[in-house]
Amino acid sequence: MKTRDLDEEFSPNEERDYLYKFDVESRKILLNRFLPHLDRQGRSLEMGSFDGSMTNLLLEEVDSLEVLEGSAELASQLAQRLGDAVIVHQGWFEDFTPQRKYDQIFLIHGLEHVDDPILVLKRSSSWLNAGGKLFVAVPNASALSRQIAVKMGVVESLEAVTPGEEKHGHRRTYNLDTLLRDFKKAGLTVTESGGVILKPLSNAQFDAAMESGIVSSEYLAACEQLSRVWPEFSASIYAIVEI
Repeated sequence: MKTRDLDEEFSPNEERDYLYKFDVESRKILLNRFLPHLDRQGRSLEMGSFDGSMTNLLLEEVDSLEVLEGSAELASQLAQRLGDAVIVHQGWFEDFTPQRKYDQIFLIHGLEHVDDPILVLKRSSSWLNAGGKLFVAVPNASALSRQIAVKMGVVESLEAVTPGEEKHGHRRTYNLDTLLRDFKKAGLTVTESGGVILKPLSNAQFDAAMESGIVSSEYLAACEQLSRVWPEFSASIYAIVEI
């Protein structure tokens, strides 16, 4: 586990970028889905920040935010950019021990990266105060775009980890059933789960379509509405646990 180079894993590779404009738009919609559950004055932790796009969104909704980032390079960049707005901890999820417990923890597109997701779910949930909430989201193996890619022969199977994803540190590809299975294995009861944004296009195709004006904000809003009907075809899936 400790032989992984997290500074290398976030670099773009020949198959894919690490982050797309579509990802940022998806996170805005994801956070809107979480808003009814948030405690603005609660002590919050974000596990994994990358470029800080989700961090920026969270700072608009919570008064106290800490970040646990595995990459030393990214942790340093985040601390320099945000200053006193956040407390940044650099280290592995598997090793971190907080000084005080949190009221809410966000693990967004991180569980697919860890070597032992059950361990990480158990550890992170143990960092919560009574009544605290754990918010987890991951890319969806059953997204409509991925199903199309499998039919085209671009991806071997829905649950496959592609070479580009592997270079970015992915260890597995979840669907909603396997995500909920890991929560159950960790002894956690999910209070809400679902999907975010029906996804007929790949991330790169969405970016190109948004750039050209083919995909509008109204189109994304419609895809979000449909994800509530067909979460299994969505870009991301999520689960919420209350301790």
